[in-house]
Amino acid sequence: MDWGHSQAWDSKSLDELREKTEVGRGATDADGLGITHEGLKIALGIKEHYKTGTPICVPGETTRILVPEHLLNKDLNLQNLEDPLPLALLATRDPDAPMAIAAAARLSPMGNRTELVSGLFELVGETTKHPLVRQAVSLVTDSAFAPNAINHVRRHATRFIVKTRTQYTAALRQNMSALIEGVIAPRAFVKEFFQLAEAGNLRHDIRRKLVLSLLVSPNIRPSVKFLMLENFHRLSRPVRLEIISGVLRAEPNRHSDVIKEELRWIVEQERQNQEVH
Repeated sequence: MDWGHSQAWDSKSLDELREKTEVGRGATDADGLGITHEGLKIALGIKEHYKTGTPICVPGETTRILVPEHLLNKDLNLQNLEDPLPLALLATRDPDAPMAIAAAARLSPMGNRTELVSGLFELVGETTKHPLVRQAVSLVTDSAFAPNAINHVRRHATRFIVKTRTQYTAALRQNMSALIEGVIAPRAFVKEFFQLAEAGNLRHDIRRKLVLSLLVSPNIRPSVKFLMLENFHRLSRPVRLEIISGVLRAEPNRHSDVIKEELRWIVEQERQNQEVH
């Protein structure tokens, strides 16, 4: 996930912004910069999520994975995620175009709030790897942040997200059929499963049902199930717990005992890690 040649997003630069906003810890706007100390903390947290590959959740709701629709919903209070810095981070660094364009659309109305935020908005257009985000930033800035241009970006983002999710869901179904027919290798299937689920921003209940069905099915090879468990951390904790509960309650089959034992080990490891931290 390349941020381009600019060093504006490295740890040193984020630390410098942290120092500038320290004085505005409790303020809505630190020293008139247009960004807040809490927004900077959220941005650093998002950067850590990208580093570890863990899902980003809606602020204050650890059971809801953040999806593009949340960013496009003007009536949803995203708390400190509304700050320009975390939105710019999502628009620039998120590997999935739907999330990136949704973040850019949410950021657009505040893109000329201050000189710093204006420069941040331009930086998004320069460093994002998503052409659609680059085009959106260009359209909004060229129109001097006209409401019509901002609304156009939002509408186009909505259509793009719906189309993309439909395509990724269809690809997942095709891969499931290919796995059952033995056309696709287990490792390739699992790799593409998580890539498609994340890129398509599937709802957490759909991810839970898909993974659970794979783990309890007697028709899926054990190698696939163990590879799924190797990537278990890529699911949010509430989803993992629901899957574990579902597997433990499932009817036994020739693979179930070893899968249940592996899940018990995962639960124990998580418990020990929580005690350490």
